[in-house]
Amino acid sequence: MQIHNLSESPSILNTFMSEIRDVNIQNDRMRFRRNIERIGEVLGYELSKSLHFEAHKTETPLGNHSTSLYKNDIVLCSILRAGVPLHNGLLNYFDAAENAFISAYRHHKNNPESFEIIVEYLACPSLEGKTLILADPMLASGQSMVATYEALKPFGTPKDVHLVSVIGAQKGVDFVAKHFNANAHLWIADIDDTLNEKGYIVPGLGDAGDLAFGNKLQH
Repeated sequence: MQIHNLSESPSILNTFMSEIRDVNIQNDRMRFRRNIERIGEVLGYELSKSLHFEAHKTETPLGNHSTSLYKNDIVLCSILRAGVPLHNGLLNYFDAAENAFISAYRHHKNNPESFEIIVEYLACPSLEGKTLILADPMLASGQSMVATYEALKPFGTPKDVHLVSVIGAQKGVDFVAKHFNANAHLWIADIDDTLNEKGYIVPGLGDAGDLAFGNKLQH
């Protein structure tokens, strides 16, 4: 897998990342969602440089202009619910993309420190020969990304696979790198060192879904 860690080159992205991590700012849900969306736009822009481009002639009022436009058939898939703002940011740039949505959550059995990934709702167009962009803001253990990709396999074999995340733990990055082939790409805004005993990224930012949409009802 090819890993593109955007934090290695300072940019305006650092401002958005600092704000989603900052406990004094992140509790403004509207700003949190918008920052995740803006991060998705930056990641989408960088990802676009790896797509397939072909020459295209545009007729202007005064003549013709030749430029290069991407020709990939894109399917953008996000993991509910935390993935929605990130999905929107990517969709702002890939507005012609088809869309897929999947729910994947941690199911804790007897031990609160261990869990399995449960996939329930899934809506997806054909992936055969297309470019799949799989978006999940928090790449913690990496299990959700892998479980989601496995669930998508009945819909066809994509030509290209791109994973997009906001923050990852090194353990999660290593996990997905083992489960995706060498031609897959991971586009990520920052990578943190560790996971805590509950599987959350440290220092991370907390629960992205709760920060974006409010606390979940606990069962």
